[in-house]
Amino acid sequence: MTFRIEQDYLGEMEVPSDALYGIHALRAKGNFPCNQPFNPAWYKAMGVVKKAAYLTYDAFRNAALEQVEFASFADRMMPADWIAALCDAAGEVAKGDHYAHCIVPAISGGAGTSINMNVNEIIANRARQILTGQGRGAPFPDPVEHANVYQSTNDVVPAALKIAAMRELETLEASINGLRFAIEAKEKEYRDALRVGYTQMQAAVPSSFGILFSTFSDALSRDWWRVSKSFERIKVVNLGGGAIGTGMAVPRFFIMEVVNTLRELTGLPVARAENLPDNTANLDALVEVHAVMKALAVNLEKMAGDLRLLASDLSHGGLSIPHRQVGSSIMPGKINPVIPEYVISISHRVYANDSTITSLSAQGCLELNAYLPIIGDALLNSLQLLQGACNTLRANLVEGITINVADSENQLYHNAAITTALIPLIGYHKASELARRMKEHQVDVFAANQHLQMVSDERIKAVMAPRELLKLGFSLKDLKE
Repeated sequence: MTFRIEQDYLGEMEVPSDALYGIHALRAKGNFPCNQPFNPAWYKAMGVVKKAAYLTYDAFRNAALEQVEFASFADRMMPADWIAALCDAAGEVAKGDHYAHCIVPAISGGAGTSINMNVNEIIANRARQILTGQGRGAPFPDPVEHANVYQSTNDVVPAALKIAAMRELETLEASINGLRFAIEAKEKEYRDALRVGYTQMQAAVPSSFGILFSTFSDALSRDWWRVSKSFERIKVVNLGGGAIGTGMAVPRFFIMEVVNTLRELTGLPVARAENLPDNTANLDALVEVHAVMKALAVNLEKMAGDLRLLASDLSHGGLSIPHRQVGSSIMPGKINPVIPEYVISISHRVYANDSTITSLSAQGCLELNAYLPIIGDALLNSLQLLQGACNTLRANLVEGITINVADSENQLYHNAAITTALIPLIGYHKASELARRMKEHQVDVFAANQHLQMVSDERIKAVMAPRELLKLGFSLKDLKE
């Protein structure tokens, strides 16, 4: 392997000759021994933010060239072919190209400076290749002087994070809806399939699988609504604000136009913050958006836990989930509920991410938060994990659920809690006698009533019909024979 020598403020280092990264990224790789790679979605978003910066720079240069009194200033700016090469290189990064040269890990110190410089080095070195390939010698562009022109780590990196997050939110919306539609199909299919309701893991009043699935569906509807509203919180960026949001050393033209360019490139509803220093210093919007992720994780865990319980060998509820994997290396025929277990595991990872984001967002100090790399990684990690959780719940569990309606109804009619339906007719104490008879003699509600003659056989059959059991409350008409 051959090397080139690169120099920075601290000294010199050998960098592999064929590497697009440079001395800044190499120092970071040595300083931050984290094996988790930088999130590819964030990397791609860095590319599109950089391209927006170069296009805006080019527009500013052209505007300066048109004004004679600023011609000398314009002449000191990058030539058009350099700008074009930087745009092309940034566009390649935006597509995910050269990701192997992104060697800064997911977790790093320095508020994202290492991330920014790694991408600057990739873009600058790739631009040099483009220019050289066009027959022009190119000792430049330089990673700092040119690839980072009119930018700061403190506005580029968080802006890219928000772009990445908005893209992931779009995907998550689709994943939630896919799961919700699958749940709604089961709700329709088993709308009147009776089951025993449970409170505190003890049998309660009658319910149906349709009602159970409706509780899942409505929860997911709320999750979808909250996710859709998250765009409003995360769309505001500080791009153009420079180091602390004051725009120091950044042209006003650039500040006013770069976010518009970014919006055109991404098609996302990104907007420039009215208070750039606030948007630079405070990360509460990320905390709020991740709270929505936590709420989704809670609902997914509840759903997965309920389905795991109902499908378990401890339950006789009539619900079966698909067999996805052999469950034991020693017990033949054992099948475990791996999909619910996976979803529950993911939910707890999201809770852990929420704690990280909350506590480290509060650690922001004065004009900046030094912990943006791990905060951003945790946010994107949750978004991507929840997409997968929704998708596997839909494809590998919900769509394959089957219910033995006859067995479920039989269990319900043998459960003493069914006597609650008779309280409006015979009162609590007589209903208790009926429940005692059912338990002591292990008979269903019809046989127990036949023995005790609390109501006529015709009457109890009418009261116990699925339509009657599932209607909302009772009216005075229901008390008439």
